[in-house]
Amino acid sequence: MIQITIIGSGNVAQHLIKAFSSSKIVEIKQVFSRKKEAVLHLIDSEKIVTDFKALEPADLHIVSVSDNAITEVSNELPFNNQLVVHTSGTSSIELLNPKNRRGVFYPLQTFSKNKTLDYSVVPFCLEAENTADFKLLETIAKSVSTAVYSISSEQRKALHVAAVFVSNFTNHLYQIGHEICEENQVPFAVLKPLIQETADKINTLDPINAQTGPAIRHDSITTDAHMAFLQDENKKNIYKILTQSIQHNGKKL
Repeated sequence: MIQITIIGSGNVAQHLIKAFSSSKIVEIKQVFSRKKEAVLHLIDSEKIVTDFKALEPADLHIVSVSDNAITEVSNELPFNNQLVVHTSGTSSIELLNPKNRRGVFYPLQTFSKNKTLDYSVVPFCLEAENTADFKLLETIAKSVSTAVYSISSEQRKALHVAAVFVSNFTNHLYQIGHEICEENQVPFAVLKPLIQETADKINTLDPINAQTGPAIRHDSITTDAHMAFLQDENKKNIYKILTQSIQHNGKKL
């Protein structure tokens, strides 16, 4: 069995514990959590450590903490020449202390603690400083997922920015739509089939070919009516910017 240690107890760390618990070739050796109770529901108590000095060598150490804590945590690790990776979408591999062999093990997904995921379709973006370490990361990732990619630090930054657009910003637009429905006593559930169909389209169409609506049609009567309907200035600005972006088709406004 490949022994791994997970350092952290946040959303990503907890999902990795769940994913690897079902792997046939990976054994979770230790989990570092400042608060033991944060992961007691996921892993045996004797495997949880709260002191960096209690961490032992393993085949892989996954540092799954906030970006601004990666360097500090990697400095605290009480060993040398071990394979240590982080899970950040934007941080360089070089944030990790070079006393250990460095890599990146980035699962590109939106993680919520209480939301069940199918890990077999979660993309894992990997980077390592040497071929042997990359092969090990690849083997570990493929034990839980069918979507494994070799992605450089620069490519990963691009992916993360793209992910913010397609996930975080999109969800914020759902929130705005939800607010508009609530303010006008309309069930948000009416929009859910539209949301689902819009998401499903990209399985068969490029986004540029899937675009519909008044903006792409340059239907100024409708867009002007929408602008007049919206009273909140923030919503007005978002509507105007997105309409212009669609009409300019990605060109500089």
